[in-house]
Amino acid sequence: MKNSIQAVKELRDRTNAGVLECNRALAEADGDVEKAIEFLRERGAATAAKKRDAIATEGVIEAYIHHTKRVGSLVELNCETDFVAHTDEFKELARNIAMQVAAACPQFVTSNDIPPEADMDPQVVCLLSQPFIKEPERTVQEVVTDLIARVGENIVVSRFARFELGVDR
Repeated sequence: MKNSIQAVKELRDRTNAGVLECNRALAEADGDVEKAIEFLRERGAATAAKKRDAIATEGVIEAYIHHTKRVGSLVELNCETDFVAHTDEFKELARNIAMQVAAACPQFVTSNDIPPEADMDPQVVCLLSQPFIKEPERTVQEVVTDLIARVGENIVVSRFARFELGVDR
């Protein structure tokens, strides 16, 4: 089945996947754009799983200061190569995660960081488990996984710090 140019364009606009990937996904989903998006997400998750053990020592430290100048954050986002660290997509992800930290006040990066005796909801206290502030139907981890699939490198949120005027943490 030949996919329409409009369907490929819509899928590319919504996922940032390459033309060939969009064509494959649409063929797999019999032309259904929503199913093709899900196919690309599953494929991205598989790619991310393969990359999970790759060492990520390059990256950026991104700062975000809210316009009120009362809240700010720093985030260390790592990847495998300096080339990926300098891409606009990677820099935008770092900026968005720094904004997420300032807005959502996470305490830990992942649920593995929560002390065993603590009774805490990971969706509230873990950065990667929180709903992404720009797309609340997705988690921060899902957004990171999507970029891993697109760039083909492991991406890791190593650490973060949040600062709020007048609040000690």
